[in-house]
Amino acid sequence: MNYQDLIQNMMPHTFHIPVLGLGYSIDTPIKVAKYGISSVASIVDDELIERMRVHYARQRGEDHTPITKSEHDYRSRRITAYLDLMHRIVTEEFEDLKTQPFGTGSDIDRYFSLLPETSELKHRYEAMLAMPDNAEKTAESSALRALIVPGSIDVNIMSKVDKMNSDAEGNPLDDIHTDALAALRGFALSKLSSSIILSAGMNPHLYSYLEAFTDFFPDSEGNFRKKVILKVSDYRSALIQAKFLAKKGIWISEFRIESGLNCGGHAFATEGNLLGPVLEEFKNRRDEMLTELLALYESALDSRGIALMRVPRVRISVQGGIGTAAENAFLLEHYGIEATGWGSPFLLVPEVTNVDETTLNELATADSDAYYVSDSSPLGVLFNNFRNSTAEKQRLERIAKGRPGSPCHKRYLVSNTEFTKDPICTASRQYQQLKIKQLKALDPQPADLQMQIDAVTEKLCLCDGLSTAALIRNHLIKPRENSAVAICPGPNLAWFSGTYSLDEMVGHIYGKIDLLSKNLRPNMFINELNLYVDYLKKDIERHTTALSDKKAKYFSKFRSNLLEGISYYKKLIPEITNQTVAYRQEMMVQLEALEGKLS
Repeated sequence: MNYQDLIQNMMPHTFHIPVLGLGYSIDTPIKVAKYGISSVASIVDDELIERMRVHYARQRGEDHTPITKSEHDYRSRRITAYLDLMHRIVTEEFEDLKTQPFGTGSDIDRYFSLLPETSELKHRYEAMLAMPDNAEKTAESSALRALIVPGSIDVNIMSKVDKMNSDAEGNPLDDIHTDALAALRGFALSKLSSSIILSAGMNPHLYSYLEAFTDFFPDSEGNFRKKVILKVSDYRSALIQAKFLAKKGIWISEFRIESGLNCGGHAFATEGNLLGPVLEEFKNRRDEMLTELLALYESALDSRGIALMRVPRVRISVQGGIGTAAENAFLLEHYGIEATGWGSPFLLVPEVTNVDETTLNELATADSDAYYVSDSSPLGVLFNNFRNSTAEKQRLERIAKGRPGSPCHKRYLVSNTEFTKDPICTASRQYQQLKIKQLKALDPQPADLQMQIDAVTEKLCLCDGLSTAALIRNHLIKPRENSAVAICPGPNLAWFSGTYSLDEMVGHIYGKIDLLSKNLRPNMFINELNLYVDYLKKDIERHTTALSDKKAKYFSKFRSNLLEGISYYKKLIPEITNQTVAYRQEMMVQLEALEGKLS
């Protein structure tokens, strides 16, 4: 299938807006779905979700009675109620858009103007506008109204953010009330017909729970009311997870490939498996994967008495570090994927995401040094951090005052039982004070004591920090609430300066305008490779004094994968024909320089 066919088979855009933190895209579907743009909201933080639901319900004059924590299954019910509210809002606004007059600069005109130039719908729209006012024009305008569809209201769960919960009396609740399962249930019971994106690795407990809901199985016509998307960073893990689910009769409708390091949020560094070679493997083994999964899936459906009416579709998309229209088009054309994800750049689009004014101004003017991969996450996973955030400044202020750590209210990331019977969060003040006390009591004190203490105090409260901006932007922050904002943009955002409208950012994605025209930026593959080389170098430095055989083998494999990736890119460069000769020559120079660093 060529690029033109892909465009015509995608309805209506070839990009989506991935999940952005806990709060940055919490209501993005309300803002963009009516224009046919799909986006993803996190359903981890039910407290934020409930406050946003009450906020929007109050605006609309609907019942906004809070769903309190004292109520049964409150987490799931909050999520269902909010998703149903978003569904109502988007449906109503889209139906209103469809009735608006053409050619007056209304939202329906904006819908078509945002489409890529290769869109058949857009061509028909422009031809319709040029028609004389007659019955043919009226018929064509009616046909166009019937053809447009809203963007999808998709949701995201970090699979392993799945703590056990207790009732008001402290009694452990059943397994179905863990955080991840309750969130899944909230989506499954909603009125949405959309997708759930499962990220951050495999959780068999959660994956098995998908079987409990008929919406994830095909109906009599072979359609899914709710689809499952896996966010992955390599082919092997994608296949393992998809086979596990296929054996249970759950189909993966999309593999959403994300760069291991050149992305926003949590970064799951692979063993040097670079994005280009990963995409190549998916491209070459796509049919093989489909055949293997389909055999398992058919058998599972047959055991359930479900007839497979037709072979279900599998989409492949990619995200993480895409920055130009040329890169976007090359990914679609060369790797035969259906869509790309553009996340961090939309943090600079105030009408789309919830970024408070202070943080927005910092993002709009920050240079590359402000973006870094950190150990800030209590999950123990690499985290893309922003040095200029108010949460990072607050963290340092608390350390200076001798009170490191944060109050722990939401407890989504509690996991440590080193000092307590019940799990606590490593970003909490309780844990950090206990850990520092333990380290200082060591006799003799290690030479790297301060380094160990710094590693403890680097942890940052993400439960509050990643949702605060949404509260500030919607005027929901309470007087005594912590107003420090954490944000997790990908390093690619350093190349964007200023703030933009939705039309400008979409225009940039499709090549109508160039928002980076004043900034010379390396290719996205080179940017990711740089991140991996730096990551490997720092990891080796951390283990120079005590290098185990296992770690030495890991470093050797990592380096080998990077060198193989460089070799792949050298062969790929001549095929990047939508860039200039000078651009391709510079890519080769940069690859050779990075190759030298690894030798």
